[in-house]
Amino acid sequence: MTEQTAAGPAPVTRLREAGVAIWLDDLSRELLRSGELQRLVDERGVVGVTTNPTIFASALSKGDAYDEQLRALAAGGADVDEAVFAITTDDVREACDLLAPVHRATGGRDGRVSLEVDPRLARDTDGTLAAARRLWATVDRPNLFIKIPATVEGLPAITAAIAEGISVNV
Repeated sequence: MTEQTAAGPAPVTRLREAGVAIWLDDLSRELLRSGELQRLVDERGVVGVTTNPTIFASALSKGDAYDEQLRALAAGGADVDEAVFAITTDDVREACDLLAPVHRATGGRDGRVSLEVDPRLARDTDGTLAAARRLWATVDRPNLFIKIPATVEGLPAITAAIAEGISVNV
């Protein structure tokens, strides 16, 4: 599909045709459940999604898409970190599933979702690696990227994670 404007192909179409991979720097349950992310993949050529704690904090503050899960987590005694982990991994898993056809069609080059380890661990090699392992195992999707900060302490965690077969985004 080629989008057109009066001046020719739309800017997004020109970017795709130039080989630019279009990533969305936003993820929310509303975006997933409303079908908007699927529309952006289908109509706008989005081939990846990245997220981080700030993006999820914004998503949580809008609407009621997370209310039911938050109530269940609170009733189960989850603390804030456990609740954030559950919410983010659930949404990222769903986004990975949505982008899986793109991942398959491009031989793994595109169709990925990036999830950042807790940025409070940026100066903790062992903590970063443990977090990367936990995120990777919990989401359990081949098209997941684990984003690890490129700090001095993050570099050994990046190397170890890649050696373990974890896809890393730096």
